Amino acid sequence: MRFWEIDTLRGIAIVLMVIFNWAFALNYFLIYSIGSGWLFWWLFPRFIATMFIVIAGISFTISYSRMKTAKKKTKASVYKKYIFRGGKIFLLGMLATLATGLFFPQGTIYFGILHFLGIAIMTASLFRNLGKWNVLLGIIFILTGIIAQTLTVSYLWLLWAGIKPENFYTFDYFPLFPWLGIFLIGMFAGDIFYKNGKRNFMISDEKKITQAISFLGRHSLVIYILHIPVLLLILHAFGYALF
Repeated sequence: MRFWEIDTLRGIAIVLMVIFNWAFALNYFLIYSIGSGWLFWWLFPRFIATMFIVIAGISFTISYSRMKTAKKKTKASVYKKYIFRGGKIFLLGMLATLATGLFFPQGTIYFGILHFLGIAIMTASLFRNLGKWNVLLGIIFILTGIIAQTLTVSYLWLLWAGIKPENFYTFDYFPLFPWLGIFLIGMFAGDIFYKNGKRNFMISDEKKITQAISFLGRHSLVIYILHIPVLLLILHAFGYALF
């Protein structure tokens, strides 16, 4: 059973993400710019990412709780499921690395949102039973990420930790520090509001007005993968030379 309110929130996040990424693409290709204000270009994408990652943490908690209570499910089979699921998402991230490296090498995505979510899902089982301690650990991860952003190195292999070379540029960057902290806080929220995989608060039934946005939320990964190629095809159809 899915919870319509989670799908709706995820759907809102995916719509906001498409708006931002399309605006970024139009600005990047010098087609149209909405300005340079920090509210849109800095705060807005981080707000969207926080929505996605908190919801991902909540969803993991619900899924894990249901897996643990399902018949004939051993601990090993539960871990295997999430390693497989996270691995698929991580491989999609590697395809994003390959695609951007080939077509937009100056903005190659080395550790973007798909890489992050893949690793987060594969490792989340290690934190599942920490309960309220996930909040403290999440805060530690966030603070570590803030510190990591002040450090620079001359190589790329610490990008996963939030430590990057000076003047490093990429289209999409979500290191484990601080973002895994956001994911852990989402897991804690899942324990509070959806303990044992069940909704622990009263809410009305889904309304027709939310069904369309909820549908988008249920297919957010597909939309995420396709929305930029679709935009590029539209721009190409209108005669814009992008490469």
